Parts: sequence; C-alpha cells; structure tokens
Amino acid sequence: MGLLHQGNRQRTVEPTGVNKTSSRSHALLSVTVCKASRTATAVRQGRLFMIDLAGSERASHTKNRGKRLKEGAHINRSLLALGNCINALSGGTNPRFVNYRDSKLTRLLRESLSGNCRTVMIAHVSSAASHKDETRNTLIYAARASGISHKVERNVLNVSFQVNQYRSVIADLRNEISRLRTKLDEGRSKSSSGVHSDTPVNQIRDQIVGTFREQMKLRRKLMDIDGHLLSL
Repeated sequence: MGLLHQGNRQRTVEPTGVNKTSSRSHALLSVTVCKASRTATAVRQGRLFMIDLAGSERASHTKNRGKRLKEGAHINRSLLALGNCINALSGGTNPRFVNYRDSKLTRLLRESLSGNCRTVMIAHVSSAASHKDETRNTLIYAARASGISHKVERNVLNVSFQVNQYRSVIADLRNEISRLRTKLDEGRSKSSSGVHSDTPVNQIRDQIVGTFREQMKLRRKLMDIDGHLLSL
C-alpha cells in the first residue's frame, strides 16, 4: 500500500474546465503473486493489472492552454491507440496483427489485453446532459472492451524444466561463441598473411557480440529463477 500511495502522490492532478481534479496521466498498478508447491518443482503465478485511465475530455470543453493542452493531446493519442487495439481484439476472431507499438500505454497493457487473462473495464460516466457526447463515447469504448475474450489457463511454471532448458541453451550459445571465435582467428590470420578471406571479419565479430548478448539475457533469466527458489 505504501508504494500505491507513493505513486498517487507523484501523479499530476490539475483543474480543467470540466473537472477540478483531472488526472494528467494514466496510472498502472501491477501485482504479481506466486505460489510454490512444497517440493518447489512447480510455481503457480498470477498477475493483476489495475489501470486508471486519464480522462478523455474534449479540448474545447477543458479550456486547456499551453502545457496542459499538450498533455491532453498525449492522453487522447494513447487512448486512441488503446481503442485501436481493443477494436482489433474484440472482433471475435484471432486478429493477424494488433499494433501495440503505437503507444507506451498499449505496450504496457499487452499482457492484460491479449495474454492468458481476463479483461474487465469499468467506465466512469456522467449523467449530465452537457456531457452526453463524452458519456456516449466512453460507453462505446467500454462495450468494445467487453467483446475481448480469451481462453484462460493456469500459469504453472515447471521450475526444474525451465532451469534445465536455459542451461541447455546457454551451453549451445557457448559452443556457438567458441566456433565463431575460431572462425574470427582464422580470418585474422589469413588477413595478416595477405590471403583474402571469404567471410568478413566484422561480420563474424557482430555474430559473436549478438550471441554473447543472447547468452547474458538467458543468464539473467536463470538468475531470476534461482533467486525466486531461494526466497521460497
């Protein structure tokens, strides 16, 4: 709760022409819960995303100027990107492509929209006649979100399998690095002796760097799993 209150304190709130406490940014809270068996061979994992979307008032109604006008434009742009993703996912069939990269908001919510999850949207609307356009748009937005459906399954992580899989991949990457280094040394020796090499040295070096980076990513994942096991 302390982190939640800290995040709320850092959130910008400013008065506008239609709202005295208008949020000038979205808020996202992610809670991950893991449950391990006594043998620690399998871990069940669940994640809860709670998102408070900033208001989507019309600029002509808010009477914002300068910085606040730009903030409103950014908010509406991210809400438009989210709406496009919702439209693509609520068609009843598996879409070939959903553009999550249009906004930081949609990139963060990708797991909440198309992952192994249930998606619920709560709409906050006004019954005042002066807000009928915003109310209608918000209800349409929420109705489309209700069309998102997924086949939800338990998230069970087989720890021993994951660890062995990562170690196997790391071993393969080490062998690949060794092979590329040998190839690089051969290319250098040919270059120093004046013999033309068919494989550019720079290309081999780039392959080594790429393979090494992939190995480091897998090492980090393996360390995360080991750290989680130690905390059980």
